[in-house]
Amino acid sequence: MNDPQLDALFAPLSSDSGTENQLQLERTPPHNFEAEAALLGAILNNNAAYERVSDILRPEHFADARHGRIFEASGKLIERGQLANPVTLSAFFRQDEHLAEIGGPGYLAELSNNLVSVINAGDYGKLVYDLYLRRELIEIGEDVVNEAYRHDIDIEAPQQIEQAEQRLFSLATSGSAESGFVSFGASLTKAVENAENAFRNAGKVVGVTSGLRDIDRKLGGLHPSDLLILAGRPSMGKTALAMNLAFNAAIASQQNRAGGTETKEGKLGAIAVFSLEMAAEQLAARLLSQAAEVSGDNMRRGDLTEEDFERLVTATQELNAVPLYIDDTPALPVSTLRTRCRRLKRQQGLAMIVVDYLQLLSPPTNFRGDGRVQEISEITRSLKAIAKELEVPVLALSQLSRAVEQRDDKRPQLSDLRESGSIEQDADVVMFIYREQYYLERGEPAQKPEESTDKFGERYAQWQDRLNLVYNTAEVIIAKQRHGPVGSVRLFFDGNYTKFGDLDQTIDEEHE
Repeated sequence: MNDPQLDALFAPLSSDSGTENQLQLERTPPHNFEAEAALLGAILNNNAAYERVSDILRPEHFADARHGRIFEASGKLIERGQLANPVTLSAFFRQDEHLAEIGGPGYLAELSNNLVSVINAGDYGKLVYDLYLRRELIEIGEDVVNEAYRHDIDIEAPQQIEQAEQRLFSLATSGSAESGFVSFGASLTKAVENAENAFRNAGKVVGVTSGLRDIDRKLGGLHPSDLLILAGRPSMGKTALAMNLAFNAAIASQQNRAGGTETKEGKLGAIAVFSLEMAAEQLAARLLSQAAEVSGDNMRRGDLTEEDFERLVTATQELNAVPLYIDDTPALPVSTLRTRCRRLKRQQGLAMIVVDYLQLLSPPTNFRGDGRVQEISEITRSLKAIAKELEVPVLALSQLSRAVEQRDDKRPQLSDLRESGSIEQDADVVMFIYREQYYLERGEPAQKPEESTDKFGERYAQWQDRLNLVYNTAEVIIAKQRHGPVGSVRLFFDGNYTKFGDLDQTIDEEHE
């Protein structure tokens, strides 16, 4: 497609006419009034041209404020089903008493004399938008320089970097945030691809593997774009299970990468863990304890044998290349979390995000809601949006209310989710971690004053039998799954290493 007029408009931006002209261009914000006028002329001559640029252009994208107002007024008339031309626009602006501000009817007639085909209108629109982005980049750069020179005690340098990076990412994604309509045929093709991938994996894992046989069987893996909530009362092992899942996914990603395996489901890439409660080195110590099978308590106290230390060194060497990244910034705003995940995806690839835990996140920096419930609602909506935007599963841990402790059956329910019903609403999967052993050990029977020794012995034996039955086991209750069945999964749990694993099938069947 050759258009001499379009080529002439691009020429001033790419021509090399000497040092003086280059310096002048560097000092003048990028703009092309001729391109803006030509685009408006195309719209005024044929309103179909507006449809070609309305998805990417906004009135503020025009360097000439008059052109922005004319573009906005044209859009209003066209969206009402009316004709936008010099005559109707003159009446529109005359009614608002702003006709003189846009140059009068003579300027509208002058714009309509720019004869540009509808086919080329999209190219002119892209040029206008590109120049807008360049002007925004200049403004951001100037703000960064001015903020850096300004010594403000309340704003530290790392915060300035974070703010600048957030503005850059917002600008970079401003044109791609809205995907628009997708044909049903294209959606069907994607659905068939997912089914084909599931078939090739024997119907087990489509998304990121959890590394735990029965959870993968129940969920089909951790699916891209899904928000998964893992909730439980304190000491149930929420963090331990989440880190097990993250570590298993990182190992699988490393093995696939080493084997050259590429998939469309986002199985390759880094695992991002945001630990708002525990320090990064504490989480690393937990994972090292699991891999080396050395008691975490002995590691903390330094009660290690020579053999233990050798296993720790060997495990450290093996795990050094695992693509697991931990951010332990406290009270992290969810908007900053989004920025850092975008950066990690660009640099390393991204397969999964883990947040420990939901209630410790801060709402977006521009949030103006009132009350903690609204804050949690905004945070869960933002996490779901991050999962969809980055096309990765987001696993967020959550606390449960104390209502669980008031019941005889302490298995959690959806109504126990703390502070906001939006957690249940926004999540694709809600899981609860429950360890009956924890409650049984703290409820060891004591002989009552009026109770006979035989009666107490019988009651104590029943308690002992139940404790033996659930010893070193945990139950993951899948209370909600948007795309699959609900139910419970029993896992092995070793408290010495805070490690979850698959429960022996034969033992599992006996317990059932």
